[in-house]
Amino acid sequence: NPTGPIWVSRCDTRFFALGVALSPNGQYAYVTDDLAGVQVIDVSAPAAPSRVAAYDTGDSAKGVTISSDGRYAFVADGSAGLQVIDLSNAPPPRAGGYDTSGTPSGVAISSDGLYAFVADGSEGLQVIDVSNPTAPTRIGRFDTSGTAMKVVLSSDGKYAFVADSGAGLQVIDVSNPSRPTLVGVRSATYSFSD
Repeated sequence: NPTGPIWVSRCDTRFFALGVALSPNGQYAYVTDDLAGVQVIDVSAPAAPSRVAAYDTGDSAKGVTISSDGRYAFVADGSAGLQVIDLSNAPPPRAGGYDTSGTPSGVAISSDGLYAFVADGSEGLQVIDVSNPTAPTRIGRFDTSGTAMKVVLSSDGKYAFVADSGAGLQVIDVSNPSRPTLVGVRSATYSFSD
C-alpha cells in the first residue's frame, strides 16, 4: 500500500549503505557499503533478510546496478572506477573493470547490457562498453557542468538523466553512445527562509 508504507525488517551492513539494486528474480539485494564493498543480502523472506556474501571492491562502493540477466554487478567504486563482478560464482569474483578518470558514485546499464553509463564526479558522464565484461573500454564522455553523482536511463535508453550536484539535472542524449550530447538542463534552485 504505497500510501501507508510499513517497516518490515532490517539487515545491518558493515559500513555505510550508499546504494542498492535487486537481482532480476528479487531474491538478492546488492548493497554498496562504502569501504566494505558490496554486501549480498538474501531478501527472499523480507521479514528475515540475511547477509550471504560480500565482495571487497577495493575503494568506496557507492552505486550499483545489475545486468538484466543477473550475471553481473556493475559498481561505481570511487577512485577505483567501475568494477564488474561476476555473480554466477560464490564468493563473487571480479570479472573486470575500468579505471575512470574521476570518482564514480553512480552507474546505469543499457537494456541490452552493452554499455555502462557512469556518473564520474567532476569528470561528468562516462560511457563504457561492457559487451566484454572482462575488458571494459570507454567509448564516450560528456563533461557535465557540475559534479555527476547519479545517473538513470530513460526506458527507451535514449536519454541519460544525470544528477549533477549544484548544476542540477542534466539531460543527455546517449542514442549514439560514443557521442553523448546535452539536450536539457534543470538548474538547482535554492530557497532560504527564516
